[in-house]
Formats: sequence, structure tokens, C-alpha cells
Amino acid sequence: MTVIVRDVRPDDRRDAEGFARVRHLALPFMLHTPESVAYDATHAHPDAHYRPLLAEQDGEAIGTANVGIVHDSPEADQGFLNVYVAPDSTRRGAGSLLVRAAEEHLTAMGATKLFAWVLDSPANRAFAEKHGYRASRSAYFLRLDLANGPLPPRQALPPGVELRKGSDYAADPRPLFDLDAETMADEPSDVPQEFTDYEAWLQETWNHPLFSPELTSVSVVDGRPAAFSAARTDGGTRYGTVMTGTARAHRGRGLAKLAKNDSLHRARAAGFTEAFTGNDSGNGPMIAINKWFGYEICATEVRYVRELG
Repeated sequence: MTVIVRDVRPDDRRDAEGFARVRHLALPFMLHTPESVAYDATHAHPDAHYRPLLAEQDGEAIGTANVGIVHDSPEADQGFLNVYVAPDSTRRGAGSLLVRAAEEHLTAMGATKLFAWVLDSPANRAFAEKHGYRASRSAYFLRLDLANGPLPPRQALPPGVELRKGSDYAADPRPLFDLDAETMADEPSDVPQEFTDYEAWLQETWNHPLFSPELTSVSVVDGRPAAFSAARTDGGTRYGTVMTGTARAHRGRGLAKLAKNDSLHRARAAGFTEAFTGNDSGNGPMIAINKWFGYEICATEVRYVRELG
């Protein structure tokens, strides 16, 4: 009955399935598949020193951690560890073993400030604080019933605006990279990130197995992308938006809402029954937009921070 922690073997289907299964049990409002787990392990940026970990008991995966360096941040030496244990396998020591292995790896990579997302429950928060972490900002997971809930009707396009699919940019996605980089720079976070590496963005975003260029919608003004809603799917019935944003010069015109509404309508027509998204709790405008669509908060997570040395 001993719990062990080891690296995920990305070429081992059973490892990827075990990691995805635990994540689905612990975080049913996020999309994970065996294919995405294996892809993340093999296509992470070298500077991220990314290391997915499994906690096993009697050969069964009961806990997971994704660990690495925030390589695209202007602030150096920041690490991340996100530890999740299957709800029916807590209090067996898996979480503490995963934290120890993660911190050893990050310390060896030179990290001095560690960030961890923790689901907002008394037990989880006490666990983080016991390991020396302090609470920072929070974020919401939101869910929309695509199968049965109403969607706002499609709106008439403003003059000079057109809607396109992300797949329309398959030959040259760089305009979407530029827009994603601009909106990400203004995203509320205690871990600032900058998208400056186009090739890394292609690997981590555009070519990711969960990403759906076909369901990603783009509001275009004068031939240039002005707002977008980026979609992911699990290949089944679950759909998620991972970023919705507008270029600074076009904010306040409802273009992001227009793109997201288009994506949601097309996702429902394609047979997806659940829609998920996430918002920083301080991002009032996006929370209001999602409530307008009918999303409801289904969970809260808290970012915890530990400074070493």
C-alpha cells in the first residue's frame, strides 16, 4: 500500500491515461486527454524544464503534479507546481510526496518563487499553508449547459466587421499570435507573461491537440484580427474557451462578445454539450460577459505563493 512518486512516461499510454483520469476527477471543469498529457510532456519549451509527476499506489495513479519554470515571464526564477489528488485518494500522503518532488526539481532549476493553484476548500487551503505557501489572488471556473441552456441570439455585425474562423489563418497564424500576445500582456495575474516566441506559441497553443482552430472565432476589422475567442475541445462533448480578448485599439466595441457568441453557437451546432471557461476573480468585465452568456461559477481556486531562501 506504499505510495510512490515518479515521472510520467509520455510514450506510455497507461501513464497518460492515469494522469488524465486523475485530473478529470479532481478538475472536471478543465479539459485533459491522454493525448494532451503526452503532448505537453514532449513539446514543452526547453526553458520550462517541465516535469509531469504521478503518484501511484499499487500501480494505480492517484495523484498528479505538473511542474516547471515560467519561461515566458519577464521576471526570472519563477516556478509553478499544481498538485491534484483524486478525491477518493486523499489523506494517503500522495500530495505531500508530490510537493516534495516538485520543490526539489524547481530548486535544482534555480526557482526562488513558487506558484501553485489550489481548489478553494478548507482542507486544500490548510494543506498549502502547512507546506509554507501563502494565499494570493483567486480565479473562477465557469460552466455553461450548451445542450439545454439558451444562448444569446447572434447579433448583426457592425459596419466594417466580419467574423472568421481560426482555421482561416492555418496558412499563417501569426496575426492570431500577435493578438494573443497583446491580450495576454493585459491579463490580470501575479505571474506576468509575455508571448515573444512565435515558434513556442505554435507548439504550445496552435498545434496543441486540444486546440480547435475550427471553433475559434475571430472578429476582423479592416482585414486585421481585432478580437478573438480561442477554443479547445476534448474530442467528445466538452468544449472550453481558454482566452477571449480584444486588441487595445478596439476595446469597448463588443467585438470579443461577438466572437465568443459565434464560437459558442458553432460549438453547440457541432454537438458539444458543455462549455467551460475560467476568469481571474478581478477580471470584472469578462466575468460580466460570461454571466451574460449564461455561465455559472462552478468552482473557485486560489493561487498560493512560496518564496524560497
